[in-house]
Amino acid sequence: MFSFQMFDNVQRTYKSQYRCFSVSMLHGNCRQDVERGGKIIMPPSALDALTRMNIMYPMLFKLTNRKETRETHCGVLEFVADEGKVYLPYWMMQNLLLQEGDLLQLESTSLQVATFSKFQPQSVDFLDISNPKAVLENILRGFACLTRGDMIAIKYNDKIYELKVLETKPADAVSIIECDMSVDFTAPVGYVEPQRIKPQEPEPESMQVDETDYIDESKFMAFQGSGNRLDGKNKNLDSKPVPLQPHIYKRGIPNYDYRQGTITFIRTVKPTANPDQSEDQLESFEAFTGEGNRLRKKTARVK
Repeated sequence: MFSFQMFDNVQRTYKSQYRCFSVSMLHGNCRQDVERGGKIIMPPSALDALTRMNIMYPMLFKLTNRKETRETHCGVLEFVADEGKVYLPYWMMQNLLLQEGDLLQLESTSLQVATFSKFQPQSVDFLDISNPKAVLENILRGFACLTRGDMIAIKYNDKIYELKVLETKPADAVSIIECDMSVDFTAPVGYVEPQRIKPQEPEPESMQVDETDYIDESKFMAFQGSGNRLDGKNKNLDSKPVPLQPHIYKRGIPNYDYRQGTITFIRTVKPTANPDQSEDQLESFEAFTGEGNRLRKKTARVK
């Protein structure tokens, strides 16, 4: 039995022409969310036609200006436009060289997922952004695809920056929805590489030594006089400093009964004043056994 269900899986292409207008013409209100992205607003009839077809999601479209032979790619944001009209971001109309009310051909398409893209800022003011990749990543969330050669506009800190899409991989038009894409930048238009100033080498004349820096011994020199003693005696020039006798260290005996946390005073070791004295002389020593002398001699009194 023959079934017509086999034709339901055939992917068909949606193709139509619309009058294009900028977003500012949409009911007199400027949609900033549309201006900051790469998606358009289409009429409800387009949604009815797309639902009857086997359109691959996400919905991506190819926009062509036959008059100027310019084309780009975009996604769709809403289906609330007037019948027969589509509303585009202003930067997209500039890329397609479109004026208000010009005819625009719209065709559904499918694109490969992006892996790499390179951008060129059109002004050196873009270098004032501290983290341009993070800013661009946040702005590209409002885009559905990128086309090589497009000039996209991003708004940051109440200032609009234009970026030209120099390269996209793996194709000239790619989808950037739920993708892991590497981003690179090239030098902005009008950027001049700063020249590095080499340090000047000293001239040979500056390497000469000034002879006036040397000390002239014939002139006055401080602290060159002779010394005098306060007691009036002549200074003994032949006197030489007496060398100190080397101190004799006696090796002690380790205390094998040492216990941690205690202090032991050893009084058995007697100091040796003269290394030539014997141990017998040291043991027979008794303190305060000498004879006393009076400073003033006692005289005998006469009775």
